[in-house]
Amino acid sequence: MRSRFKPIVFAFLVLCLLGWIGMIHSSMAQDQVGPISGISGKLAEIISSTPRCAGEVTKGCINPEAPRGYLGIPGAPKPSYLIGLLWAIWVGWIFSTVGAFGGIMAGVGHITIFGLANYARSFKATNPPLNKFLTDSIRVSNQFLVGLSALVSTINYAKMKRLIAPLGIAMGVGSVVGSTLVPILTAGKISLKAYLGYFGLAVFLVAGFMFYSTTERARAKRKAASEAAKRFEEAVKQKGDTSALGVRIQCFTPATCEFTFSGVEFKFNPFMAALGGFFIAAMASFLGIGGGFLLVPFMTDILKLPMFIVAGTSALIVLIGMVVSIFNYMVIKGVMVWWPLIAVELIGIFVGSMIGPRTQKYIPDVWLKRLFVLLAIYVGIRYTSKGFLGYSIVPPY
Repeated sequence: MRSRFKPIVFAFLVLCLLGWIGMIHSSMAQDQVGPISGISGKLAEIISSTPRCAGEVTKGCINPEAPRGYLGIPGAPKPSYLIGLLWAIWVGWIFSTVGAFGGIMAGVGHITIFGLANYARSFKATNPPLNKFLTDSIRVSNQFLVGLSALVSTINYAKMKRLIAPLGIAMGVGSVVGSTLVPILTAGKISLKAYLGYFGLAVFLVAGFMFYSTTERARAKRKAASEAAKRFEEAVKQKGDTSALGVRIQCFTPATCEFTFSGVEFKFNPFMAALGGFFIAAMASFLGIGGGFLLVPFMTDILKLPMFIVAGTSALIVLIGMVVSIFNYMVIKGVMVWWPLIAVELIGIFVGSMIGPRTQKYIPDVWLKRLFVLLAIYVGIRYTSKGFLGYSIVPPY
């Protein structure tokens, strides 16, 4: 039993070390004042054309003498490490519990809690390329958090036999194509305002679809999933070995895949799954999130699977897409993230993602969906209004 947890403990200690190094590096960089030439690469080129702050002009400009903040930019916001750690634990828990909303919740943290959106928006008129560079940085930062949560969740759900590997692989193949095309086509071309609007609209629309799926009428059409979920919930109440009810692959060919969960039979078409993975990954990469908020409805309402095996499968698909998307954004397009903050957040993600799979089985299937819907409605309304109206109609304003 102890040997099972050795790799997990080792990974956690490595993350702690990265976080500690990141905080020291950040402290040295942010306390430093001096020329903007201290910043290199693509960001340095963009900042060189940004107006310098002078007199009453304090927004949409750079003050070289100000303490360095996000990405080492003088005068940029300085996110709290403690808040970043705690928020990341929440992000890791929610993603590993419902298989979605990790990227969206990571986005709420980077966009709103840390104030990066308002900072990026200040350069919309004075330096549009910097506005777009910061937007891309937010997108990739979200994906780093989701990527680690997806990795940890995939391992945990696989051990619990609550992951459909053939479905994850089929949709993952499609997601590689979608995650490759979008960064190449959109990096450096999307303004923050457009990003916020599309981000919120996509989430809001999915919330309506998911809410319908919790109604009696919709659930009546998903008899197999409901029966499997009921059997699993009864096994949990009896404190039995739920792994015996886990996913068992019966047949897997390019045309069809058949498997059982809780003794109930399910099947899907791998080709259609790959096609779905392509479109979902393309939208997720554009929004800078994992795509779980689209994967979950696809698997629960189109493939008609129970939530107990959807979260782990979603994590596997998201993991594949995140690796490809992050590589394309950072290596091909030169997008940067702020490593000190990312390192601290990854520690929180790890903790939350270890807790989620172990608490998920105690939450009824229908309430997992309703939790999903409540989060989607709030986030969707907030960012749709902020993107298209210029202000949020729900707090924080």
